[in-house]
Amino acid sequence: MSGRRPAFLGLPGERVLEEAAGARQRCGSGGSVPGTLLCTNRRVAFVPAQAPGSSRPFLPSEHEVALPCIRKLVAASSFTKPKVLTGASTLKFIPEELSLFCRDFRLLRFYFHENGLAPQAFRVANAIAQAREAAAWLGDAGEGCDGARPEEEEEEEEDGSSATLLFESLRDWEKELKRLGAAGWRVSAVNERFDMAPSLPRYLWVPSGLLDHDLKRLFAHFEERRVPRLCWHHPGGSDLLRAAGFHAGSEPGSEDARCLEALLLGGRGPCVLVRPGELPGPADIQLAHLKLRALCLPGAAAEGKWLSALEGTRWLDHVRSCLRKAVEVASLLAGRRCSVLLQEPSDRDLNCLLASLVQLLGDPHSRTLPGFQSLLQREWVAAGHPFPQRLGLLRCDSPWEEAPVFPLFLDCTWQLVRQFPAAFGFTEAYLLALHDSSFTPYFSTFLFSCQRQRGHGSPHQPRSQSYRPVSGGRGPSAAALPEVWEWGLRYSQQQRERFRNPAGAAGPLGAPSAAEPQPSPSSPWTGAGPGPVFVLTKGVLSAQALPWRSGRPSPNNSHWAPSLEEPGGGRPPPGLLLPCAAGPSVQLWARCYLRGLPEAQRGRFAPSPAGLAEELLLLQDRLSALTA
Repeated sequence: MSGRRPAFLGLPGERVLEEAAGARQRCGSGGSVPGTLLCTNRRVAFVPAQAPGSSRPFLPSEHEVALPCIRKLVAASSFTKPKVLTGASTLKFIPEELSLFCRDFRLLRFYFHENGLAPQAFRVANAIAQAREAAAWLGDAGEGCDGARPEEEEEEEEDGSSATLLFESLRDWEKELKRLGAAGWRVSAVNERFDMAPSLPRYLWVPSGLLDHDLKRLFAHFEERRVPRLCWHHPGGSDLLRAAGFHAGSEPGSEDARCLEALLLGGRGPCVLVRPGELPGPADIQLAHLKLRALCLPGAAAEGKWLSALEGTRWLDHVRSCLRKAVEVASLLAGRRCSVLLQEPSDRDLNCLLASLVQLLGDPHSRTLPGFQSLLQREWVAAGHPFPQRLGLLRCDSPWEEAPVFPLFLDCTWQLVRQFPAAFGFTEAYLLALHDSSFTPYFSTFLFSCQRQRGHGSPHQPRSQSYRPVSGGRGPSAAALPEVWEWGLRYSQQQRERFRNPAGAAGPLGAPSAAEPQPSPSSPWTGAGPGPVFVLTKGVLSAQALPWRSGRPSPNNSHWAPSLEEPGGGRPPPGLLLPCAAGPSVQLWARCYLRGLPEAQRGRFAPSPAGLAEELLLLQDRLSALTA
C-alpha cells in the first residue's frame, strides 16, 4: 500500500518513520480529503491523493506541521475517552481519529475509516508522539536544504524592487541608509566580529562625527552592551533610535558622558526617551496568548459569553496599547525635529515591535512587500530577537522564556492592513503565511537568536547580500537553510499571487522627499535649551536627567505632545498612517485564530471579491481531490 502513495518530497536528512495510506483529513467545510498520513523525523505531513499530472510545493503549507509546532496530540475512539499522547504514553486502543493542536492555532484532524487501517493508525499515532518528544531544530544537525528544489519560472517583480535586504553585508546597510537620506549618519563596523556586543548585528548606524574609538567606550554602559543606534530617519529631520536600558552599575567618566551625549543629543534637537512601561511585558503577552488559544478551541465558551471571554484574555488590549504607543511616537517624529530613543531593558522584544510599527506608520516603503521583509530582517532578525525561545519551539527552553511578541506584531500589522488596505502592497493572506512560517523550523530566518548564533549554527560561508528567487542561482556556498522569503518552497505560484495587493500603493523606492513638514516656530521645544531630554508618557513630555548627568533635571514645564489623532491636531502629513485604536476598531484576527473552529470560519474566508475567489479555489481543490 505504501508504494502507491503520491510522491513525497522530503527535506535532506528527513526520514519517513511511519505512514498510513488511506487516511482522510477533515476539512473545515465538513468534508474530508483522502490521502496518506506520514510521520517523519521533522514533521507530520498529509499527502492528498492527486489527479495525474498535478504538482505540489516542495514544503506544502496547508497539509503539514513541524513536530515542534504540535502543542498537543489527542487520539480518540468511539469505545473510550480521548487520550492525550506524549512520548511516555502507552496507547491501549486503536485510534479512529487523531487531532493535532498546533501552536499557530491550527487544528489538524485525521481519521481512519477503514478497518484495515487499524495497525497503521496505531503505529503512526505512537510514532508522532515519540517523534514530537525527540524533535530538534534542523540546524542542530547542520543539515541543509541545498538539495533538490522545485523548478520555478523566473518571476517579474511588480513593484520595481527585486531584492529583500538581509542586512548581513555592509552593502545592504549602506544601501538602506542612502535610501533614508540620513545625512549625518554612517555605517560602523565596530561590531563586525561580535566582540563588542554578541547579540547586536555586525554593522550599526551611528553619528558620522562619532569615531569607533569613542563608540567603544559606550558599550559597557548598557545592558547586554546594546548601545543606542539609528533605526529610521524621518524625512523631516527626526531620528528614531533604539537601545537597551542603562547598566545599573555604570559610572561613566566625563569622556564617556561626552560620547553618550554626542550619540543621543549631538546637534539633532532634544532627545525623547520612550520606555515600555505602558506596554505589556513578555509575561503579559504570553498569558494573554495562552488564554486566547484556549478560547479558540471547540466548546471553550458558550456562544453568549464568547465576546466577554475574548476581552477577558486581554489580547486585544495589548494590541490597542501597542498601536496607541506607535501612533504617539510616529506623530512626535512627524511633527517635531528630535531624536526619539526606544529604551527597553533587553532591547530585544518590545523595541523590535515598536520600532517596526512606527516605521510602518511613517515610511511608505516599509508597506511594500520587499520593504516590509527588509524591515523584519533589520529590526527583528539582525537586531537579535530570540525567536526560538519566544516562540517556544525548543524543548530545552524554560517556560518563562516563551512570549509570542512577533505574532503580536503581526496582529498589529493586520489591524493596519484592515484599516488602510490601499496603503499596503501585501495582503492578509501574506501575513497569515508569515505567521505560520514563524512556527516552522525549516528556515534560518526564525531559527537563531542573533546574527552571531546564525553564523555559528551553519558553515560560515560568504552569503549573498540580498535575497533572490531560488531560480536566480544560489550556489552551494549559500547558507544551509533557506530564508523564509523563499515562498516558493511552501506556496504555489497561485497562492503567492494572493500575497500581493494590486490596489496597494507601491510607495517610494528612492530617497524620501525632503518636502515633509518641518517643526514650526511654535514648537514646544522653544526655550527648552540646547540639548534637553524628555520622557514620553501617555502623550506627556516630562523633563528627565540622563543617568550620567549630575544634578536634577532643568525645571522645564511638562509639555504636551499633540496627538494627530485628536480633533484640532491637524491633518497628518503625507504618508503618515494614524490608525484608530479605540475599542471596536481593533478586531479579532478571525482568519488566524479561529482556524480550530470550522463552524466559526464559514463565511470568514470571503470578505472581498479576492476572498470569494480564494474560497472558490479551495472548494475546487477539494472537489478534485475527492473525485480523483
